[in-house]
Amino acid sequence: MIVLALMAVATLSATAQQSLEWGQRPLQSPEINSDNTVTFRLKAPEAQHVILTGDFVQEQQGVAMTKGEDGVWQYTTPQALAPELYYYAFNVDGLRMNDPLNVYQIRDVNTVMSIFLIGTAEECPYAVGNVAHGTVQKVWYPSPTANMTRRMTIYTPAGYADSRESYPVLYLLHGMGGDEEAWSELGRAAQIMDNLIAQGKAEPMIVVMPNGNISQEAAPGEKAGSFAQPSFNLPHTMDGLYEEAFPDIVKYVEDHYRVKADKRHRAVAGLSMGGFHSFYLSANHPDCFDYVGLFSAAVMREPRDGGASAIYKDLDAKLARLFAAKPQLYWIGIGREDFLYDMNTDLRRQFDEKGYRYTYVESTGGHIWRNWRCYLTEFAQLLFK
Repeated sequence: MIVLALMAVATLSATAQQSLEWGQRPLQSPEINSDNTVTFRLKAPEAQHVILTGDFVQEQQGVAMTKGEDGVWQYTTPQALAPELYYYAFNVDGLRMNDPLNVYQIRDVNTVMSIFLIGTAEECPYAVGNVAHGTVQKVWYPSPTANMTRRMTIYTPAGYADSRESYPVLYLLHGMGGDEEAWSELGRAAQIMDNLIAQGKAEPMIVVMPNGNISQEAAPGEKAGSFAQPSFNLPHTMDGLYEEAFPDIVKYVEDHYRVKADKRHRAVAGLSMGGFHSFYLSANHPDCFDYVGLFSAAVMREPRDGGASAIYKDLDAKLARLFAAKPQLYWIGIGREDFLYDMNTDLRRQFDEKGYRYTYVESTGGHIWRNWRCYLTEFAQLLFK
């Protein structure tokens, strides 16, 4: 029996070691060098062409990697990369693939990408800092308006569980094709809030990140039934139903969390489609939110699906009531290369003509998460002061 037991242990040990074979490989990719240049490697001795693509690569078609005699393709960035979270992939003889040496990957709608991060929390607010951490929960709530139970992500700041204090709330909305995981994963919202709060740059607050696809119970793979392919083309995204159902979210939060349930302590902000929702939610509820943030917002006056919804009617009169109520902050951010730039310029022109007070931030780049993480970092520091 003793011999059999030892043989079983030896077998299990060998299996465990075999499963960790990848950790013993001599190759490393990506390798962040001491000068913040980054080296990428891929062993593909039979490949004819390997191209590196990424959001840090200037060439739209990507850059060619160089093959060594050992069959390892390699590329080092010519310049140091600034502190940031970066995405990349390889194209091997026409086949797109992620880095097999990099376990860190992230999903954006229906694309999975390899990622790496440069910088400490002091240099990059998206990095995990040596600070007190808040809690991220995946919460199911009833939505009678949508006639279903739905899922959202809620961040509570460090100290929430052990205190009796009530907190202000930021409702943070994602873009087209995203879900309740977008801001917590792609947007690094928890890391941003942890670092800002610990540094005294932002007030402790609860951040509510709902699923903005009102036809969807939860993110792909998180609802009952078989896995569904993530898609941009979901029904009822911009036809008024989400805005009509939004009070269900607010009610759940204010019934289940210690919050300061008044206009002064509520904020709503979102990117792209989430900016569209924030735009109309604030216009339809002028006494609900004292802080409004539009991040690369799709501020259409005639929504593609919802022309008949009362949510989108009488917009000028609703905006007049909103600004007559004097919100503490109406914040607009957009990148100069963003395809929604002209739409936001038109909105600001209308606001200027009416004398509506707002804060405007213009950045470089286009419709990208790098901008939206920056916008959240700036916007959060202005809330509930």
